[in-house]
Amino acid sequence: MSSTPVTASPRIASTLRAFGRARWPSESLSSRVFVLPIAIVMVVLFLVPLAQSVYYSLTNFNGYSTDAKFVGFTNYAKVFTDATMTSGLFFTLLFAISTTVVVTALAIPLAVILNRKFFGRRFVQSMFFFPAIPSMAILGLVWGFIFNPLGSGALNSVLHALFGLAPIPWLSVDQLAQLSVIVVGIWTQTGWHAMLYLAYLQSIPHDYYEVAMIDGASPRQRFTYITLPLLAPAVTISSLLLLTGGLKVYDLPFTLTAGGPGFATETLTQAIIQNGVAQAKFGEGSALAVVFLLLVGVVVLAQLALARKLEKSFQ
Repeated sequence: MSSTPVTASPRIASTLRAFGRARWPSESLSSRVFVLPIAIVMVVLFLVPLAQSVYYSLTNFNGYSTDAKFVGFTNYAKVFTDATMTSGLFFTLLFAISTTVVVTALAIPLAVILNRKFFGRRFVQSMFFFPAIPSMAILGLVWGFIFNPLGSGALNSVLHALFGLAPIPWLSVDQLAQLSVIVVGIWTQTGWHAMLYLAYLQSIPHDYYEVAMIDGASPRQRFTYITLPLLAPAVTISSLLLLTGGLKVYDLPFTLTAGGPGFATETLTQAIIQNGVAQAKFGEGSALAVVFLLLVGVVVLAQLALARKLEKSFQ
């Protein structure tokens, strides 16, 4: 019995094509209906405020008067000449980059350790995750008591009792205050990001490690050639969250140091609020907000490009 290929008749083929053309408009319409709410939210909550900020940044609008005058790029010039704003830009970048690098360097080894089986592992995981639960503002107040520069501060009392050290001005000297804020930021985020890496580690098939052990690979080689390459997507997500969170940080430095001493620990978001709301300088605050948005966009795009190159290098 000879077998011949079965083909659809011209009438059936034309019917199927017509049916496909009839379905495409309805499918396209339904997809547009689902996207419409997202587009509305995007326009109302992002594009409209952005357009207003750009407009106000070119005027001397103070938030009350309706006769705002066009001043051109005067507000933008003040952003780069005002000491409070430049110091806020410096510390914001310092905080974002420092926390991103250090938290990543600590969270990955911590996740590897927590991925091992040992007694009380769940309790230890919950203890490391706990600092991410309270609000940053509350943690800032608590650590403000710990870093109190007076002799009655908790940390100074411990150091004096153990080593006889004199009170250290943790929050009264520029460099020490900046270091204190960064240390607290690292402490609050390391455990959460370790749990993120731990979730990725638990999704890696154990067969990879078994084969590597049979081939005689050392623990260091297994970590370098198996764990790190498979954690590359997690590194991208974690570093992006750390970087964007560090660039828009406000509550932790404000409650811990109130931006002081001087303007050493003031952030860009605090400068925007202080200039735009507290001092009723909406033009200058809007200009700083636009510069801040551009800065975040550039930094995030650069970080994503670097992360993609790292992912390709691990493949």
